[in-house]
Amino acid sequence: MELTAEIAAIRDGLGDPARLVGEFRRAALLVPLADGPDGGLMSAVSGGIRWIYAFTDEEALARFAEARGESDREWEFLSMLGARLVDEVVPSADGPAGVAVNVADGDGSMFFPPVAGIVPDASAVDPAGRGEAA
Repeated sequence: MELTAEIAAIRDGLGDPARLVGEFRRAALLVPLADGPDGGLMSAVSGGIRWIYAFTDEEALARFAEARGESDREWEFLSMLGARLVDEVVPSADGPAGVAVNVADGDGSMFFPPVAGIVPDASAVDPAGRGEAA
């Protein structure tokens, strides 16, 4: 099953959270690059968590650009596995970070928060699922 199908299954109450995380880790995601002098990956901070934007395909990225009113510009992006995002990028963030997939798609979006089982325990806000702050 592909990631978008697993997201739909979860949203319909039929999916398996472990399978969702597995599909996310195996998925090749498009991660837009941020504009400006600092560069890096495009993200936003909400609720004290940095959310890295990622998209399952160019059409989902285009919907995001349209929603932002920025469809007239060229969007540079990297393609990387979800596993690389959570295993390498998230630990290098300054503070808690997660991944927001297909954020412009409403019911097709999914957030992968910085919790044990998704990100490395050292980067989780709940190390080993105990509800403790990192």
